[in-house]
Amino acid sequence: MQIVDNKALVFRTRYPSKYEVIPRSKTIGEVKKGVYEVAVHWGLDEVRVLKNLGVRDVPSPILRSYKWPGKYTPFAHQRDTAAFLTMYKKAFVFSEPGTGKTLAALWAADYLMKIGKVRRCLILCPLSIMQAAWLSDINKSIVHRTAAIAHHSQANRRIEITKNPYEFIITNYDSLPILADTIAADGTFDLIIGDECNAWKNVSTKRWKYLNNLVGANTYLWLMTGTPAAQSPEDAYGLARLINPSSVPKFATAWRDKVMRQMTKFKWVPKEDAYDLVHGVLQPAIRFTKAQCLDLPPVVTVVREPELTAQQVKYYRLLKEQMLVQTAGETITAVNAATVLNKLLQISAGAAYADNHEVVEFNCAPRLNVLAEVLEETSKKVLVFASYRHSIDTISDFLNKQGISNNKIHGDVSATKRALIFKAFQTEKEPRVLVIQPQAASHGVTLTAADTVVFWGPVMSVETYLQCIARADRVGQVGDKVTVVHIQASDIERRMFKQLSSKVDNHNILIQLYEEELANTKIEV
Repeated sequence: MQIVDNKALVFRTRYPSKYEVIPRSKTIGEVKKGVYEVAVHWGLDEVRVLKNLGVRDVPSPILRSYKWPGKYTPFAHQRDTAAFLTMYKKAFVFSEPGTGKTLAALWAADYLMKIGKVRRCLILCPLSIMQAAWLSDINKSIVHRTAAIAHHSQANRRIEITKNPYEFIITNYDSLPILADTIAADGTFDLIIGDECNAWKNVSTKRWKYLNNLVGANTYLWLMTGTPAAQSPEDAYGLARLINPSSVPKFATAWRDKVMRQMTKFKWVPKEDAYDLVHGVLQPAIRFTKAQCLDLPPVVTVVREPELTAQQVKYYRLLKEQMLVQTAGETITAVNAATVLNKLLQISAGAAYADNHEVVEFNCAPRLNVLAEVLEETSKKVLVFASYRHSIDTISDFLNKQGISNNKIHGDVSATKRALIFKAFQTEKEPRVLVIQPQAASHGVTLTAADTVVFWGPVMSVETYLQCIARADRVGQVGDKVTVVHIQASDIERRMFKQLSSKVDNHNILIQLYEEELANTKIEV
């Protein structure tokens, strides 16, 4: 296939009459016996028809004239992903975390808005990435578009935001029941993007039903996840019903019988061809692994922002007020700053240590749920670095309840036992997650079985931060690329992670962070 003057696609066929259904097409002539050249206008409608007629490797016109706005130059796989999405009204993106599928989807959406195919876009995603991923990427790329996050403690405020004519509305899954009527009545949300779409795997949930009711024949729907049907072939059913409903039976039980074999009254196992069937129904789809993205840097950093619970917010504020009183008129030293900042970090992480060594626990369910989201998005092993012993136990207990195999390493684990745990993590299927105290991960340890490194919170030095990442980012890394996840809920965590990422490491920074944290603190009377 040739592109002529950036206006027409020219290809050869034995059946030129087949393409006469395309208004802006022309048979040029016979080039050899029984073989004809056909020219078709290079437009989005035309290339979609060509693809439907079975023509292979038809390029999307986004590759012709789109300017790819923003501060980043798209990688080759991002261009391919954006081009793929423009070709389908309903499609999946199954690329691994850290491959930049958010930006690719935004560029594709912007292109469709530019040519008049889409008026408004609804983005449904986990709470923790509404700001950190989606709005942040909009502000780094398609800055000429208007966008807002429809999230507020009051339902009427969410509705009010959605009614405003923002081109992109970003909200979390659980806001959909609140906003569904407003979205339907508006009638201009032509595109819905569902991030981490395993949230809609079950057709019996209200979450699935609300989304399904919003999706019409002409609605664009792009669903994204790095791990489709990772837990069971049954999980593909809800996703297929949204994108490709004709590919699966009308009832979920019929799909279960197709892909699962009943062993006992309560035990079902996948049939031999189950995952081939899953692949067949979860189409059209595009997927890039991190290893395939040769132009990606070896380490990609992403941010997750859970909310602090009301309990955490209360004690965080009280501690800051106490800090303000104690430091009034005094010179702040790096040691004092580090001590107090540690207290704030402990509250965010889920437990604070009192002066008498007692542990004050805080509800950190949103943070744990974010960790679960990260684990669901990758099928490979994961390292979780947590600075505080109580946090390590909390994380491990949570993973045990979720049925996720894990082990933990902290100061009380002997060197002999650590070596056995490291070896098992590196060479055996289980455990899937290793929860580690940063100080307990020695410099020479290789943990390249993991392709994701999660920081439960910031560490206190750049050297420690880099050494933690280096456990996975070494020669022999299974996927060649590593995704680093910052979990940050408070302002001090955001500022500290920024310093760590910038590799700024000196004692004066701790004092500066301390002063910045107190700057906007007001003592309530």
